Amino acid sequence: MKQKLKTHKATAKRARPTGGNKYMHLKAARTKYRRKKDANRNRSLSKPTVMAAGDAKKMKRLLPYS
Repeated sequence: MKQKLKTHKATAKRARPTGGNKYMHLKAARTKYRRKKDANRNRSLSKPTVMAAGDAKKMKRLLPYS
């Protein structure tokens, strides 16, 4: 009997798949010392970005049903 694969719940909250086999995530350093960072940097930190290709390979194992 084949076993079900478990979804890594912490990863599921932090990354989401796109339609084209990529994953989106939020950048680090978003909340600490926002006042000293310039506005352009703060805006870019708040937008989701495409995850690096090496990390996206790991996501397939952590999020098997996404």
